[in-house]
Amino acid sequence: MNSKPEILSPAGDPDSLQAALDFGADAVFLAGKRFGMRTSPRNFDDAQLRAACEAAHALGRHIHLTVNTLPRCDELGDLPDFLTMAQDCGVDAFIIADLGVFETAKRCAPKVARHISTQAGVTNHAAANVLYNMGASRVVLARELSLEEIAQIRAKVPGELELECFVHGAMCVSFSGRCLISSYLTGRDANRGDCAQPCRWKYHLFEEKREGQYFPVEETGDGTYLYNSRDLCMIEHIPELVKAGVSSFKIEGRAKSAYYTAVITNAYRKAVDAYFEQGDPFALPDWIREETEKISHRAYSTGFYFGGEPGQETVNGGYIRRYDNVAFCERNIDGHTAVISQRNKFLAGDTLDVLPPDGYPFLIQCQSLVNEAGESVDSAPHPMELLTLTSDKPVPAGSVLRRRRSE
Repeated sequence: MNSKPEILSPAGDPDSLQAALDFGADAVFLAGKRFGMRTSPRNFDDAQLRAACEAAHALGRHIHLTVNTLPRCDELGDLPDFLTMAQDCGVDAFIIADLGVFETAKRCAPKVARHISTQAGVTNHAAANVLYNMGASRVVLARELSLEEIAQIRAKVPGELELECFVHGAMCVSFSGRCLISSYLTGRDANRGDCAQPCRWKYHLFEEKREGQYFPVEETGDGTYLYNSRDLCMIEHIPELVKAGVSSFKIEGRAKSAYYTAVITNAYRKAVDAYFEQGDPFALPDWIREETEKISHRAYSTGFYFGGEPGQETVNGGYIRRYDNVAFCERNIDGHTAVISQRNKFLAGDTLDVLPPDGYPFLIQCQSLVNEAGESVDSAPHPMELLTLTSDKPVPAGSVLRRRRSE
């Protein structure tokens, strides 16, 4: 069997970083305040970046910093100091799309490994080998490749060159994320981290010679989402990914919540561990598959991994939401009593689904709630409020608590 792949999780803020570490990520990818392809998350300032590296390294994990924008000339002056700062913080790898940035990193932060971003659109072994010879230790392959093509690349590049592939999360309708729709429609450049995601918008058709005549292009009254791709989910295909030679399983989602990071990191951690314990033939435990349905997502597909197309959500532009994250457990006080931080409203008496950092999901009944003033309350309506929860089963520190929505 091939080597066990790395689980690489996203973090848009310190809460998501902690969730990734708590639930089994081997490495976390995140951005600083500059040069990252996602400006909508809070991201990490210099002090937070240093703290992130210290927290990860204390657990034997790694931090990969996205330096994957395509910077303009007037931005390059700030780059050397940024890269030097990141190296001083202890960053383990840079994720880079631009060759100028690549060479600057080699010069200014030589201790940091250099990974090639999926933005580079690497689709063949020739390109991968050139990048390896330039000093890249890892290539994040284009999302448009099949498993067969990945295996072909693996067979024709040095064993030391790691291959990273996305296995879960939102898919971009453009080739390798290189998109201009946002720039044209909103002036926000996707290649500099400011994508407004117009591919998720609703579109209609007008014919120029029929002034005022409206042609809806739709199958239902909900409208049509011409560019809205399905989400990627490869949780049922761990053996195929391993056998193709994928070194790192990358989970998309730096703009998503700590809850998303916790649940999906846990699912892939448990799935990979189960496969390496069980071997072939492998049967994915049902509870792991069910976990991927407990986060907000679009309809799932396997992307381009098995050929063909990932499919579009052309009518339903919304998300599938079956569960709400209602709280995180800050600490267990004594057996069945725990301090929680609230995220969404829930009630005393509710049945809650608990996902602990180490173990399997289980159900509890919320028997009572007490606020910080020591008052017994019937509900938890205030976001981020600290509450003392008593339940019929112990809730471990670090657990996420969610409630299933009524059908």
